[in-house]
Amino acid sequence: MADIRFYHMERSSLEQVLPQLLNKALSGGHKIILQSPQGQVERLNTHLWSYDVKSFLPHGSAKDGYASAQPIWLSADNENPNGANVLILTHGMSRDDVSEFSMVCEMLDGRDVEAVSAARGRWKLYKDAGHEVTYWQQDPNGKWEKKA
Repeated sequence: MADIRFYHMERSSLEQVLPQLLNKALSGGHKIILQSPQGQVERLNTHLWSYDVKSFLPHGSAKDGYASAQPIWLSADNENPNGANVLILTHGMSRDDVSEFSMVCEMLDGRDVEAVSAARGRWKLYKDAGHEVTYWQQDPNGKWEKKA
């Protein structure tokens, strides 16, 4: 069963949070799929190249190729060409089957009421499937705290 984590972003944007989360996963030796809608994939790809001139997050998308060699793969599709064990879902993306991943991170925009409501439904589906599900929220300083 996968470790499912819902990250409720209320104090920071996805663009602020994502590099930290990806760095943490990479430092733990994980390979990652970052799944976003097609229109967001290239925007996030560009952001990850330019978010900090002193940092480097090795990643790619279909535009770049070499999927199997990419530690972080950005895609709009339900695929796993780099053999990732961590799946990060953004902008309401979901998968029916997450069993090939040891961890799934759902990134929720706390200002989007519909996204939060849809996430509640996915929470129940994950729980009913036997996954370990946790909820993470930012404290006033932007640090993540496990709330449920």
